[in-house]
Amino acid sequence: MPQIHELSALELAAAVRSRVLSPVEIAEHYLGRVAALNATTGAYVTVTAELALRQARRAERLVLQAASPDELPPLLGVPVPVQDLTPVKGVRLTLGSAAYRELVAPVDDPVVVRLREAGTVLLGKTTTSEFGLACFTESDVAPPARNPWAPGRSAGGAAGGAAVAASAGLAPVAHGVDGLGAVRVAASACGVVGVKPSRGRVPAGIFTPDPFGLTVPGVVARTVADAAALLDVLSGGGEGPEWTAPRDGTSFLDCVARDPGRLRIGVTAVSPVPGVTPDPEVRAAFERTCRLLESLGHELVETAPVLGPEGDRILDVLWFTMARLHTVRAAHARELRPLTSWLRGMGRLAAGLEVVRAHAELDRAMRDAMLCQEAAVDVVLTPTLAQQPPPIGWFTDGVGPAETFARMKAFSPFAAEANLTGRPSVTLPLYWSAEGLPIGMMLTGRWGEEGTLLSLCAQLEASRGVAQASGLSAA
Repeated sequence: MPQIHELSALELAAAVRSRVLSPVEIAEHYLGRVAALNATTGAYVTVTAELALRQARRAERLVLQAASPDELPPLLGVPVPVQDLTPVKGVRLTLGSAAYRELVAPVDDPVVVRLREAGTVLLGKTTTSEFGLACFTESDVAPPARNPWAPGRSAGGAAGGAAVAASAGLAPVAHGVDGLGAVRVAASACGVVGVKPSRGRVPAGIFTPDPFGLTVPGVVARTVADAAALLDVLSGGGEGPEWTAPRDGTSFLDCVARDPGRLRIGVTAVSPVPGVTPDPEVRAAFERTCRLLESLGHELVETAPVLGPEGDRILDVLWFTMARLHTVRAAHARELRPLTSWLRGMGRLAAGLEVVRAHAELDRAMRDAMLCQEAAVDVVLTPTLAQQPPPIGWFTDGVGPAETFARMKAFSPFAAEANLTGRPSVTLPLYWSAEGLPIGMMLTGRWGEEGTLLSLCAQLEASRGVAQASGLSAA
């Protein structure tokens, strides 16, 4: 019989509803694994053991009191950690920064409320980069998030802790925050599924200073079905009438079981960042994915990045500006990491008119994407990352912050475009390198059409098989 951490989130939920497993038993099992493995994986910055057991006992009472399993919340008793950019009332909220080391969240984020209503159990807060600004998860408030497939290498980021937790069997699924590809970058590096929903699908975090709509809560999971089930829980009313992604009443989990039909898929490995090209093994995995899609009956057409070099310029201006929007008292400014200080300095150099123009261009870019590329294709395939996960410290050791920024863009040139255009995007762990490192492929759909995207991802998952956990899962 599989161990508890080898079961999917949906299998755990079914076991709770049928009284095969108790929520307390599940919580205790996962807390034991976190206690044993967190120091070497860097998945969690804060473990909420008492809260988790209290929620698990409440879930157990609900099971015993229910007249029918149909009365129970959908993910009752399933552990779901929350990335440490998102507030949970009464729990430490560091935002990955020493400047916020002692902050305790005064309120719950709307996402946390939805997770609680769905019956999930909070094991803790997962590690993140400082303010979520970096595509690697190394901070001054927690050990670095280490890649479960090669602990000396990066787990990506900024949702590195969430991806490590799911990959290493320290949680069945995890919440993450995808600002400029963070969920998908980390999921790709760690060999799991990462989903960024459409802009407006899930309410943006209340502690997320992002007036541009780039940042959305996302999902990390080991299977497409688990990702869809968690997205069903998180999705709902959006940020406003203009950006409330439509729903036809079908659950995303139902979409996973649906045949996607024959799709027209745009394919490109051309980087939106000038001068960046995928490494040979990434390129080979991309070409194998193209052949797999053709074998499944889909039509492939060559396409190009929606925004091209101008998107890279827009991204820089907005990235620098967002770095400045976190409040940091003068007394704590020296505690910021060099990259964060540099990004904030670049933000101060951005003139107000330049920021307004970049924001206007962002809005135009999304509308152009809908009218042009989305009219021509249903889905776009690209690599998720241009490189395989580098060693811990590669982004920062011995180099200045400007070089760190350049290395980040060379590592992850593809993912941010979906944040700029607002479209849903998923990374799938379809291939592994000769060194045994995951290579994710990214599929980006039309705005509001996560259902089609998840149907296709489930088809690919079934045809290739997706690893359920890393080598650490049996530790």
